[in-house]
Amino acid sequence: MAFMPLDAPTVGFDLDMTLIDSRPGIHAVYQELSATTGTYIDADQCVSRLGPPLDWELRHWFPEELIAEMVLKYREIYPTRAILPSPAMPGAADAIRAVQELGGRAVVVTAKNAPQARLHLDHLGITPDEVVGGLWAEGKATALREHGAAVYVGDHLGDVLGARAAGALSVAVPTGPIGADELREAGADVVLDDLTSFPAWLKGYAAERA
Repeated sequence: MAFMPLDAPTVGFDLDMTLIDSRPGIHAVYQELSATTGTYIDADQCVSRLGPPLDWELRHWFPEELIAEMVLKYREIYPTRAILPSPAMPGAADAIRAVQELGGRAVVVTAKNAPQARLHLDHLGITPDEVVGGLWAEGKATALREHGAAVYVGDHLGDVLGARAAGALSVAVPTGPIGADELREAGADVVLDDLTSFPAWLKGYAAERA
């Protein structure tokens, strides 16, 4: 597989469970959504499988005819319940800075809608160059290609699929629901323990291709 050079790298990053631990906030949102709609939702189960789009998870709890309405309700609740409780993942801000210090661009490409993604990043003081929302799995390739991303970093099998569909190097971190072995089996080119290892890895990778 051919990879784009990293002379001035553009690197894509997933958001949930890659840059941020969104489990506490999303858990709180699902609890409130359950209370306001009177519908049973197992919030623990929801946060155990973060990655796919919101409507995918909502279909576990609501009939199809209510999904659009529940998406709106969820997003109304989200800013007041999800932002403050959700911390950055270890090394997240440094990973973004590492790209920028090499003269590259850091682009967040996430299944979450972009306004809510930006709320998280602004709150945590993480400053990517671009945020693209509403894309999942191979769909992420559209944004990765548009921005010329040579690398895509994520925690989920969908992130590996997105990277490979874009012709980008898939760098995976087992900080979400998927273990390191499964990420490798899915085709991740590099698996790091977490983002604290990313700046050193990026410098080495860029040096090899200089």
